Amino acid sequence: MKKILIAGATGYLGQHLVRELKQRGYWVRVLIRKESQKKLFENVDEFFIGQITQSETIQQITRGIDWVMTTVGITRQKDGLTYMDVDYQGNANLLQEALKSRVEKFLYVSAINGDKLRHLKIFEAKEMFVDELKASGLNYVIMRPNGFFSDMRDFLNMAKGGRVYLFGDGNQRLNPIHGADLAKVCVDKMVSGEKEPTVGGPEIFTQNELAALALRSWGKKIKITHLPDWIRKFTIWIVRTFTSSITYGPIEFFLTAMALENIATSYGNHKLEDFFKEEVKKLKENE
Repeated sequence: MKKILIAGATGYLGQHLVRELKQRGYWVRVLIRKESQKKLFENVDEFFIGQITQSETIQQITRGIDWVMTTVGITRQKDGLTYMDVDYQGNANLLQEALKSRVEKFLYVSAINGDKLRHLKIFEAKEMFVDELKASGLNYVIMRPNGFFSDMRDFLNMAKGGRVYLFGDGNQRLNPIHGADLAKVCVDKMVSGEKEPTVGGPEIFTQNELAALALRSWGKKIKITHLPDWIRKFTIWIVRTFTSSITYGPIEFFLTAMALENIATSYGNHKLEDFFKEEVKKLKENE
């Protein structure tokens, strides 16, 4: 039986990964930052408490481990750390432990087109780590997923007010993927050894279609306003100029992605409409 370490296990994808691995019968060790996070998991073989950004706290974390899988990143986290602190250095610390233990395989989750968007703060650090992993000599898998269903909450949050704002004509396409579907693909690719797969969901949407779906999920009329693209570009310039990278990184990424067409190889069977309905139900219950 393979023994697997999951870093980033408390996040959206990480929790799905843990469930998928346990369903398949793997032995799983989970890295957590504090004792209270144990309650997030129902079926884990072992916990390791440490801070991935502090190398001295994760010594021997990979001892006895066959595979390492990391989804560590700070897309929306606000704790004073930078992308270089976490997305690069944190994962680099983990890689050094993996090299000491001579693990068989190391999987890292970056993002679709990350290698082509290194000028964005959110990808600069991720792709620096990708380079280091590839040069390490370890057997590696670099996952390049399209947007997660959880990322599509941005459309849902806008739609709650009865109108969605898009830049340009709204015809750019993407195929977001559910965390459970992506987790299955991650494990499959570790088994098959495919080095750098791009992964998306089963449905392809234009941004207009995403906006309409989000509005319908709230029971709203379809009201979509298309803003001129210069506003998007100007907003990126403003946030880059007047805020820190932790603040502008996610905004820069979101606004850049809004102008791109991102279609990855389709996997899975989860429908975005079902996800939106569940999210709206949760939000209404919490009001």
